[in-house]
Amino acid sequence: MKLRVVSSKSEIGEVSKNEQMVHLAFRASNTDIFRLFQNCPRLRAIQVPASYRKTLSRASEMFLDMQGVELIEGDVWGHRKDINEYYMVNEGVLNRIKQLQENGAETIEIASTISKETRLSPELVRYMIKQSA
Repeated sequence: MKLRVVSSKSEIGEVSKNEQMVHLAFRASNTDIFRLFQNCPRLRAIQVPASYRKTLSRASEMFLDMQGVELIEGDVWGHRKDINEYYMVNEGVLNRIKQLQENGAETIEIASTISKETRLSPELVRYMIKQSA
């Protein structure tokens, strides 16, 4: 699984139309969210840092909800944009999620465990679980 990292407003136009998951590493306005969705009609999830999510307007959240786009709180720890524009979630993480599911763990418990092991946000882990179901 990969997230396209967008570091500034000026990068929105450079994002591929086929992107399905994007991490916004800047404080996005309503206009930025709308432009991103116009540029990426297949978008299914946007991840923003916790501090940025608190400043997103209710209008942006409602727009994304109406379009079927999930707003996920989280960060991309240790990612270097100068090396790769994508943040990759290791296949081992997905295998670990499956292992915990097979052992009968609940979604909240899995999200907590994986988050502690990998520094992925619990919301992103819950999204990954929902997508794999």
